[in-house]
Amino acid sequence: MCRAFFLVILLQFAIASIAEAKGPYGNIHVGQWKGGAFTDDNTGAFSHCGATSIYGNGVILVVGLNSQNSWLLGFASPSFRLTKGDTIPVDVTFDGQSQARLFATASSDIMAIAILPPNVARTFQKSSLMVVTAGNSNALQFNLTSTAPLLAVLANCVATVKAGGINSAGEFSVPKNVAAKSDAPNNPKSGKTGSQTGTGFVISAGGHIITNHHVIDGCVGDIKGNLTGEAAAKLRLVNSDSANDLALLQGPAESFKTFAKIRDRAIHSGDSVVAIGFPYHGLLSSDFTVTTGIVSSLSGMLNDTRHLQISAAIQPGNSGGPLLDTSGEIVGMVAAKLDALRVARYTGTIPENINFAIKTGAIRDFLDNSVVPYETVAPGTELKTADIAANARAYTLLISCTATEQTETAGR
Repeated sequence: MCRAFFLVILLQFAIASIAEAKGPYGNIHVGQWKGGAFTDDNTGAFSHCGATSIYGNGVILVVGLNSQNSWLLGFASPSFRLTKGDTIPVDVTFDGQSQARLFATASSDIMAIAILPPNVARTFQKSSLMVVTAGNSNALQFNLTSTAPLLAVLANCVATVKAGGINSAGEFSVPKNVAAKSDAPNNPKSGKTGSQTGTGFVISAGGHIITNHHVIDGCVGDIKGNLTGEAAAKLRLVNSDSANDLALLQGPAESFKTFAKIRDRAIHSGDSVVAIGFPYHGLLSSDFTVTTGIVSSLSGMLNDTRHLQISAAIQPGNSGGPLLDTSGEIVGMVAAKLDALRVARYTGTIPENINFAIKTGAIRDFLDNSVVPYETVAPGTELKTADIAANARAYTLLISCTATEQTETAGR
């Protein structure tokens, strides 16, 4: 009993000592990992979200994401004899293949913390075994059980606390759903349960799929995704960001032969774009639809720089679909159309061809915070629209679920 009590105290000390922090606030419990949100002891400001797991070798592994969105990896053990402030080179090997050298800083005599570069964090997320060697010490092995969902939960924890303050800390292990903020999905009426559909696209070789948050908001059953003409597959929710209207799903990687790649160059006003999605599914064609237009503006409503304004026609159900340039690379995600009737009530005229897409910068930030690998490419040879659509068929999915419409809010 005394040993168990000591381990609990040590676990709490390990996770809090990342930044001389106080906590945990809220709860993270993923597999053998436990933790929460923490504040800086000196300032009281939110510092990081973190979780710990103790291994049979006597070492406690600490994983955290700080308020600056840097990933942290820590090692703690009562057998360590460190000097606070010292820098320690640490060699890590993942699954016997990928290797990296980290430089950890001793935060106490029994703990050292290293910052994980983004590429190492991505490898850490998808690996099963990590071997660590520091100096002349013996190699330590860590089975990375539940690491992928843990990192998604930590990202959700940081996003939640940064948006709502430490008082918003709660159960972080399940992403929170909030009322939808777009008019683009096929949602049932308030208080009723029915089919809800939208669009998504595969963004990684690991079967990760990105869509709008409002496409999956309110889902009460399984979320399913299927390529045109293929059987639906069950998808799991990995992470969501209601503030930026983004959601990350994952399906069986073997079901997808390819994935979308993100354009690494800025798009310009006047550039041609192609929007692909599943509008009014069940009423119109069961195949996806393709519309073309231009980038009308590099900002959205009220100069929102997270969005593009596009002239390509979209309808309910297009939400979450890929917006592509003339070489077939991702330049955004279809998000919403302007409510023409609502605008007409105020202006007396009906606006036309005013639709919005989320820029790739916001998409990449979301994927980075979720530790999901993706590819960026330079624009290539200009393709015909039919060829762009043919290529997109392999990674564009119909997203569907049974959902209960949530009460509308003023922000909708």
